Amino acid sequence: MQNALALESITVEKKGIKLVMNGNMEITSLIIEEGKTSKEIEKIIVDIINDAIKQTQRLMAQKIQSMGGFPGLN
Repeated sequence: MQNALALESITVEKKGIKLVMNGNMEITSLIIEEGKTSKEIEKIIVDIINDAIKQTQRLMAQKIQSMGGFPGLN
């Protein structure tokens, strides 16, 4: 399961910052546009990471369902 998720990726972009996270919730890329203050960058990165985690969790749930779910939890 982890190997299949590692092949998936989620990309989230907001206000000049782009984050790519794989299905194992590992950040594989973070690109920050020039001209932002550190305060702006800090807030955007927190928001973007939280969005990426939520999308990754949805992806994991879809993968689990497509593989038949967890036996005994129906």
